[in-house]
Amino acid sequence: MLEVNNLVKNYGKKEAVKNISLKIKPGEIYGFLGHNGAGKTTTIKACTGLVKPTSGVVKICGYDIVSQPLEAKKNFGYVPENPYLYNKLTGMEFLNVVSDVYMKRKNNDTVRKINSLLEELQLTNDADKLIGTYSHGMRRKITICAALLHNPSVVFLDEPTTGLDASSARAAKDLFRKYADEGSAVLFTTHVLEIAEKICDRIGIIYQGELLAEGSFEELKRKYKAYGSTLEDIFLGITDIKKEG
Repeated sequence: MLEVNNLVKNYGKKEAVKNISLKIKPGEIYGFLGHNGAGKTTTIKACTGLVKPTSGVVKICGYDIVSQPLEAKKNFGYVPENPYLYNKLTGMEFLNVVSDVYMKRKNNDTVRKINSLLEELQLTNDADKLIGTYSHGMRRKITICAALLHNPSVVFLDEPTTGLDASSARAAKDLFRKYADEGSAVLFTTHVLEIAEKICDRIGIIYQGELLAEGSFEELKRKYKAYGSTLEDIFLGITDIKKEG
């Protein structure tokens, strides 16, 4: 569903992403973990067409994001770390605009889908308020609604639970799991390692643009048992060794 092959992204002399390759299958949540500046967001931006790779290939549902951008973009949803929204639209108006972009004709199924997402993310009572009045958490939730509205085959989530209270974060995590269980491939970045440990089927650890380790949590525990039994222990052990080297 999502294939990244030998992805490189340079900004001048700085190598932000160094020859990363990964595949995410339908039904899988892949946790992408790394320190600030490790290259997580740059990788996602290259996958979504927001920046052009220096080299390498990204395919979404078989479509090359560089040579076939429209076909590729029809098939994914994206929750950026810092979403830019239309403050003069209400939440409902914004979702209607998004649905018009992806769907030629609005129907009862679309209306039901919008209402369902709003309810699941506890935003129904605020749907008719201007986005400009929304809190950070509410802006995050309306962005998640917009990303999932068209039932994307691939979902990119860049720190999607940042700013959410405990109840909303739980609802969002349940929603991500639901979409994966229904066949979406999900790339998920987070600094909250406990979340990754609980909901991710596989995990990749990136450090200074390099993918250092990859596997399920159980696989990582077996391979790196010398570092400890928690994902935090493993993450810190792998990245600290790389730092010292």
